Amino acid sequence: MTHHTLQTALDGLLHQTVHRHGGVPGVVAMVTDRLTEIYAGAAGVRELGQPDPMTLDTVFAIFSTTKAMTATLALQLIEEGRLNLADAAGDHVPEIDALQVLEGFDADGQPRLRPPKRRITVNDLLLHTSGLCYEFFSEDDLKFRTARDIPTIVSSSFESIRTVLLHEPGAAWTYGVNIDWLGRIVERLRGARLGEVMRQRLFEPLGMADIGFQMSPSMKTRRAVIHDRAASGQLTPLSDFVLPDPPPMDMGGHGLYATVGEYMKFIRMILNGGLGPNGRVLKAETVDAMSVDGLRALGLSVGGWSTSIPALSNTGDFFPGTPKGWGYSFLVNREATPSGRTPGSLMWAGLANSYFWIDRTTGIGGYWATQILPFQDAVSYPGFVEFETTVYHHR
Repeated sequence: MTHHTLQTALDGLLHQTVHRHGGVPGVVAMVTDRLTEIYAGAAGVRELGQPDPMTLDTVFAIFSTTKAMTATLALQLIEEGRLNLADAAGDHVPEIDALQVLEGFDADGQPRLRPPKRRITVNDLLLHTSGLCYEFFSEDDLKFRTARDIPTIVSSSFESIRTVLLHEPGAAWTYGVNIDWLGRIVERLRGARLGEVMRQRLFEPLGMADIGFQMSPSMKTRRAVIHDRAASGQLTPLSDFVLPDPPPMDMGGHGLYATVGEYMKFIRMILNGGLGPNGRVLKAETVDAMSVDGLRALGLSVGGWSTSIPALSNTGDFFPGTPKGWGYSFLVNREATPSGRTPGSLMWAGLANSYFWIDRTTGIGGYWATQILPFQDAVSYPGFVEFETTVYHHR
């Protein structure tokens, strides 16, 4: 198939995703091969009821698609021999050793705690096997935060990640604030804020400008607004919902704002085995190691999730029935997905319904960006799956 037919098919899909009954306010989506973008499209508006169109340079809160970038900085330290996967995280960030395992709650709602049997390692943080969670994916985490008056994760504060372990380190895969702790380790070892380390060691080598934990004045004028979708399907713009600016802490797990085009440069770096336009970001063998399913050796896998805050996330899964593991720091599908992604490919997502995939076998990756809560939106997520499926169908 030609690029022209791919362009036509994907433009049509974006238009349909916006203009169908109960569609999305706006979407930006791009596809790249190892060399360059092979598709870039935008449809809809940045905010419902306002005239500003979605454009390719629109800025999004990319939430958890931040994680792979933070992991990249940690892996650079591992390449330099300054950090090891087996290191106890507390050797670098002593505060993490204060976290305890939750045994349950007593009659008046107070948590019952005990120390973990072993210390959390850097590997636990990268693989999400520490026992740390998010308040919107665990009733127990939410109850613990409430009992201890710990702020929400979107406060972008160090207090928000000093929570509780839902199980022993290494016992299960539990998605949570691990990469925020990893970002703290990067900060301690580099002696600078995470955003500054990212700028020097990732953004500049990849030629990325419209990205950061804080938005430049220009980025602010191009920001897409996050919308809330009610159970009825009704969309409401949350015009004032932004992460704290400046953030008290650069949150390695969720804090970046970016254009989709800037993220594509990161995807291309991974597709090219760590090589960027201005030099090498990671060694080729490090990118290979990032892509390994680290859970398989532990007898663990990644399943679906259940919500404890329905306003932030729906209960869901990615491709139920397709076995999945985890790398540094991506979801890894152990078999081909129904959309056509090859086994061992990488993907992840951001809370406000952005999704990416990186297929190193075929040399293609894509990013689908909307700004809607709760996560796994009934229109945006199927739109992403159709987007990916269409790309593979036209190969």
